[in-house]
Amino acid sequence: MVTLRPARESDRAALLGICLHTGDSGQDATHLYRDPLLLGQVYAAPYLSFAPDFAFVLEDTLGVGGYVLGTPDTAAFEDTLEREWWPPLRLQYPDPQATPPAGRTPDERIAHLIHHPPRAPRELLGTYPSHLHIDLLPRMQGGGRGRALMHTLLDALRAAGSPGVHLGVGTRNVSAQGFYRHLGFTELHPAELAHTPGALTFGLRLD
Repeated sequence: MVTLRPARESDRAALLGICLHTGDSGQDATHLYRDPLLLGQVYAAPYLSFAPDFAFVLEDTLGVGGYVLGTPDTAAFEDTLEREWWPPLRLQYPDPQATPPAGRTPDERIAHLIHHPPRAPRELLGTYPSHLHIDLLPRMQGGGRGRALMHTLLDALRAAGSPGVHLGVGTRNVSAQGFYRHLGFTELHPAELAHTPGALTFGLRLD
């Protein structure tokens, strides 16, 4: 039996693990990163710390196997991370700016994001101020579970008064792109709205 519930602080290690095991365009990224916690420190853990009301998980007898994480106000969330989340991580992970981008390892590319986090374009946030991340381990995929997670978060964002939500998806992750389209998301143009290299930006109006 699979349970959908709000995330708890005790889920933090599970969220970090899921982020790593789905971090290669939906596939296991364990072989790519020397530090197994690094990816989740950027894409999962801060939501549990600073947007816990918009964090939900799927749990079965093996434990937590999927999550959806979001925030209603991306700009405010980015400001909070700049004040409270990135500074201690910058002490832990040096900025690899001396290494040319093409020569950086996956760990160094994520460390660079910690020191130079991209900001969502203002023109995007005018219509789609919220954003989200969703990741499910293979055992949780199918059966409408991902859809249930998404609807749970979208309902929470609507209740918070958000008029729209956006997300990024890797250009190689074709199955995820189809999943988002089935939920009503559309790819946003022009391409400048995509603020992550190698990713497409999708948006959904909530009002």
